[in-house]
Amino acid sequence: MRIVLVGPPGAGKGTQAAYLAENLSIPHISTGDLFRANISQGTQLGQKAQEYMRAGKLVPDEVTIGMARDRMEQPDAADGFLLDGFPRNIGQAEALDGILRESGTRLNAVLDLEVPEDEVVKRIAGRRMCRNDSGHIFHVVYTPPETEGVCDVCGGELYQREDDHEDTVRKRLEVYHTETEPIIDYYKAQGLVVTISALGKVSEVTRRAMEALGHAAGQPGA
Repeated sequence: MRIVLVGPPGAGKGTQAAYLAENLSIPHISTGDLFRANISQGTQLGQKAQEYMRAGKLVPDEVTIGMARDRMEQPDAADGFLLDGFPRNIGQAEALDGILRESGTRLNAVLDLEVPEDEVVKRIAGRRMCRNDSGHIFHVVYTPPETEGVCDVCGGELYQREDDHEDTVRKRLEVYHTETEPIIDYYKAQGLVVTISALGKVSEVTRRAMEALGHAAGQPGA
């Protein structure tokens, strides 16, 4: 299957993408991983991306599209893939359609993870990170530490990232509504969108997603 995963920040896309890709035996292709891989390998596209990033500028669509094209042409993606973070706007969606047409393939589904805006803010603004580079993450509501502000695992100080402050989260949501959300209507016009609730336990959301994708795969032409 060839799937695009969409949803607002805090919808759990990364978590669900990993589970779904494993269950479907297809590679999980995330924009973040594409950038990191191209930059670390010193590819031409990676060098271009790094120039823009160092200058504090947005990486142009053509660079992101080029990275995505190269990754989708790898042997492990021949039978399908799950795209996470790409496309992020109409221009990238149109480019993806062109890439797939060139290869004689098409998308099977666009999985839309639906989460109320207040829940998104609650999820992200409540996160606390361990300052000791241990990677441990807590949440003031869902997974609070035994001692406020202290990592249960290593005793490090817990802090809130700048990106997780409520005002920053709401700005990120505005960007999502303006730039990325329009691709849902774009793909609805193609009959590709399946929407599920991303509320509840991770396993419950994964089950809903697999059921929805199973129905999509069973549709004529899929």
